[in-house]
Amino acid sequence: MNKHNQELGKWGEETAMQWLTEHGYEIIAQNIRTPYGEIDIVAKQKDITIFVEVKTLTSSKNFFPEQQITARKREHMLNAAQHYASENNINHWQIDVIAIEGKQDPQITHFENAI
Repeated sequence: MNKHNQELGKWGEETAMQWLTEHGYEIIAQNIRTPYGEIDIVAKQKDITIFVEVKTLTSSKNFFPEQQITARKREHMLNAAQHYASENNINHWQIDVIAIEGKQDPQITHFENAI
């Protein structure tokens, strides 16, 4: 991953965490590494732990950020979430996706229980 993509990804995750906090979520952790891949954000709302995948694009005319999630990526996300939940005795959880498009006035779309 090149430096621009890394910086964009970090900005997207920070933007998503701010949005989640503003919408009543508690941020538990960020960039958790598991044997199955990384979990961008672990948040909590009420008694549900939410594993959040963040997808960010600066601009796009032909597709949306959430379309970057392939079947293989979904499998990795599910396995990473199951691993983390098992390791931390979490029974109630879900996987959400936050898609961010644009950087000046970003459009944020939250897909709950997406996987």
